[in-house]
Amino acid sequence: MPAQPALFEVIAALDALWPRERAEQWDAVGTVCGDVTDPEARVSRVLFAVDPVQRIADEAVATGAQLLVTHHPLYLRGTTTVAADTFKGRVVHTLIRGGVAMHVAHTNADTADPGVSDALASALGLRVLRPLVPDPTDPEGRRGLGRICALDRPLALGDLLEAAAAALPVTAQGIRVAGDPTATVRTVAVCGGSGDGLFDAVRAAGVDAYLTADLRHHPASEAREHAPLALLDAAHFATEWPWCEQAAAQLDAIAEREGWDLRTRVSRTVTDPWTAHAPSLPQASPLTSPAAPSPTAPTAHDLTPGAPN
Repeated sequence: MPAQPALFEVIAALDALWPRERAEQWDAVGTVCGDVTDPEARVSRVLFAVDPVQRIADEAVATGAQLLVTHHPLYLRGTTTVAADTFKGRVVHTLIRGGVAMHVAHTNADTADPGVSDALASALGLRVLRPLVPDPTDPEGRRGLGRICALDRPLALGDLLEAAAAALPVTAQGIRVAGDPTATVRTVAVCGGSGDGLFDAVRAAGVDAYLTADLRHHPASEAREHAPLALLDAAHFATEWPWCEQAAAQLDAIAEREGWDLRTRVSRTVTDPWTAHAPSLPQASPLTSPAAPSPTAPTAHDLTPGAPN
């Protein structure tokens, strides 16, 4: 009969997938709570999620998980307390009382092979060619930030936008786009999470479009002035959630190979902080004069839909 693995065995497997030493120096990855020194601490259920917020901690306890794996750190900066009257302390207390350990894989999962951007590319049906920013310590050139991808067939930007909106989790933001919706897209750079610090690499790659999250006004505006690069700006949560499914599948494969009685679950709880979205209405805009003609009927590539996603 398959045996339940010890917590330290599962943590060792996670560290092999996403070595802690490959995280950025400013990052906070690894085990946050849970006694990895206890050989009697066993794991039969693991929950994967993006954010270590209270709803996720409650879900871990409610689903009987002994281990919660999140992408985002709980304590990214130094702290002096885990008191339960703080939200982060309450998360820790909830997990410990429920017998749930917690482990974080953040920037070490971003640059992994496969990593966060591989999962994003897969969700979008893109073929990965190489990293956008290669890891110089990887002689095979497979690790690194972001991915440069190709489409199996050219798509109009508007069609790529609709396909991405259908493939990623529904969020209030949906996906914003900058560019001509009829422009042809053959190559795409992707970066799960905040990616507007990588525009130099995106331009050097010569791709037709760039899909990422958290694009700010000035970097996006300057990128559009530099080159006819189409931009697709999705919610941070949405671009990183596919990694949870990929990571769970990786642990499933290890459990099968090792003969572990272990089951994984991916949280479907949307932890994106934004909860509603109102599209701009031309007839109500302060920049539209009362005498302006009525807007034309929306096309198949209307970029201000009435629904969030």
